[in-house]
Amino acid sequence: MRKLSAVIITHNEARNIKRCIASLLNVVDEIVVVDSYSTDATPSICKGLGVQFHQREWKGYSKQKNYGNGLASNDWILSIDADEALSEKLKKSILKEKEREDGYNYSFNRLTNYCGKWIHYCGWYPDTKVRMFNRTESDWQGEVHEQLSVEKGSVKKLKGDLLHYSYNSISDHVLRTDKYSSLGAQQLYDQGKRFSVFKMVFNPWLKFNKMYFFQLGFLDGIAGLTISLITAHATYLKYIKLRYIQKSKR
Repeated sequence: MRKLSAVIITHNEARNIKRCIASLLNVVDEIVVVDSYSTDATPSICKGLGVQFHQREWKGYSKQKNYGNGLASNDWILSIDADEALSEKLKKSILKEKEREDGYNYSFNRLTNYCGKWIHYCGWYPDTKVRMFNRTESDWQGEVHEQLSVEKGSVKKLKGDLLHYSYNSISDHVLRTDKYSSLGAQQLYDQGKRFSVFKMVFNPWLKFNKMYFFQLGFLDGIAGLTISLITAHATYLKYIKLRYIQKSKR
């Protein structure tokens, strides 16, 4: 049977980390946590659960995850975020694949819980992610919505969902929107893209209509409306922040 290492990066994840680790027991052969100096109970929870716990200054999502991959004892990696957990069906799928000898990378659907409600529309599901892979052939790239570099045709999709406990409250969503819109604006600037009034006005409107109407967000009820509106607002913030980045560079 192939051995599998789970790698998790954390920062102040006391609310989620125990659930995440518990879902990995009896599925993976080791659990590696790379923590960026949490100030809550995350370190004590991890140490109490017997995982390999390491602390490192925050270097960005991809660099942090690649560092964790390098600490693992096994080449096969299951990358999971602290606010995620394996469903029972996904656990069975992973255990079955561990018995195989061929060299696939593996993807699975991610189902998100938003303030207590599972979201099936808004473009949030199936939200397929490649999360199980051979570290000798793949690594993480990019700093906003980091992606795993894998060869086309090398990915096999497993049955079962990766359960994502994303936002506990509307306030949590709004606060993280501010953070990610700043990262997104910097990424646009680094890519050579520049501010335009047209994009600032049109793209948020387009984003809302896409999520709420074309991706059937209205079927998720008030949660779908809230997600669509906040995402549209985040799009506006990204472009207005890009404008201020440009001004600061002059």
